Order: sequence, then structure tokens, then C-alpha cells
Amino acid sequence: MSDFNRTSFASTASRATTYDSALRDYMVKVYNFMAIALGISGVVAFLVASSPALMQLFFGTPLAWVVMLAPLGFVIFFSVKLNSISAQKAQNYLWIYSGLMGLSLATIFVVYTGTSVARVFFITASVFGAMSFYGYTTKKDLTGMGSFLIMGLIGIIIASLVNLFLRSSAMEFAISIIGVFLFIGLTAYDTQRIKQTYYHFAGNSEMVSKMAVLGALNLYMDFINLFLMLLRFFGDRRG
Repeated sequence: MSDFNRTSFASTASRATTYDSALRDYMVKVYNFMAIALGISGVVAFLVASSPALMQLFFGTPLAWVVMLAPLGFVIFFSVKLNSISAQKAQNYLWIYSGLMGLSLATIFVVYTGTSVARVFFITASVFGAMSFYGYTTKKDLTGMGSFLIMGLIGIIIASLVNLFLRSSAMEFAISIIGVFLFIGLTAYDTQRIKQTYYHFAGNSEMVSKMAVLGALNLYMDFINLFLMLLRFFGDRRG
């Protein structure tokens, strides 16, 4: 009986270790996808900002509206198509989206100094890392605040679109303050949700791979939006 208990305990411990190891590998995959997407966006943004001809083409003509709205339209398309495409195609869509996002971000290198962009990037990385770690390790269920955060996100999107026409500095300031706290919360919430998604789809390798891409997309958007909100406060504008 004693031998049976020891064997049973060892077997259970072995399965738990394997499961934790698989979850860790999954999260590393999510963060790697996110890092690659951020790298693509950064390179595209810098290259476009470095070319006056491209800046004139994309931002000096009505094409600017397409550039600004294309990432939003593409992420909606990506979310709708996710269930019907392969994991590899989902990755390709993520790279396309990050390139489009990089194109729309090119103006930050024109508006803000390179030093302040780098500084705010590292501030964002620190805040994001801390909140993502909290979301991954906390035992507290963050589901309850999810609905509130998503409603806030919808509100921020609508307010930002309206302010494209109003160009109100007061509204922009309010959006930025609310946005910082919103995306800090979303970082923790999305990280925990990504972890829970793995538990739900464990055993289905294709779905796990696609969920890793979707998780990377969510964290990528949290990071980019938090970066943009913080840049409005801590970025140094060019003279």
C-alpha cells in the first residue's frame, strides 16, 4: 500500500511538472511572437519616418486615413478569420498587422525626439512586464474586471475616433490618463486569460498554436497602446 501511494504521488507530481513545463513553453511562445511583432512595427515605423517621400505619400495625402484606420480594420478581420485558418497563416496575419501598425506609428519619430521615444519604450516595457508578471502569478481571479475593462476600451476607441475630428486637447488629455490605467489593467487581465486559454485547449496542438498567436496579438496591442498613452506624458516633442 505504501509503495502504491509513493508511486501514485510520483506519477501525479510528474504530470504536474510536465504540465507546468508545457504552460511555460506556451507563454514563452506568446511573448516571442509579441516581441517579433513589436520589432517589425519598430523597423517599419523607423524606415518610413526616415524617408520624406514615404511620409509625404502616406501622411500628406488622403491615404493617411487608410493608414490610420487599416490596423483597426485588419485586427477585426483577423479575429473573425482566426477559427478558419491554420496556425501558420495566423502567424502571417500577425506579421502583416504589425507591419501596418508600424506604418501608422511612423509619425511618432517625427513628432517626438528619438531619445524620448526610447525612454518611454523602456518605461512601458517595465510597467508592462510588472503587470504581465502579476497577471501570470496572481491567484486572484481577474475575470470580474474584464467586462469593465473591455467596456472602457470600447469607450476609448470611440472617443479617439471622435477626437480625430474635434482635435480637443482636453479630450486627448482625458483619454490619455484613462488609457494608461485601462491598458495597465488589460495587461494583467489578458495575461491571466492567455494562461487560462492554454488550460482550456491543452491537448489540441493546432488550437494551442493559434491561441498563442491571438494571445501575442492581445498583449502586443496592450503594449503599443500603453506606450502611446505614456508617450503623450513623457515624450519630448521636437522643436
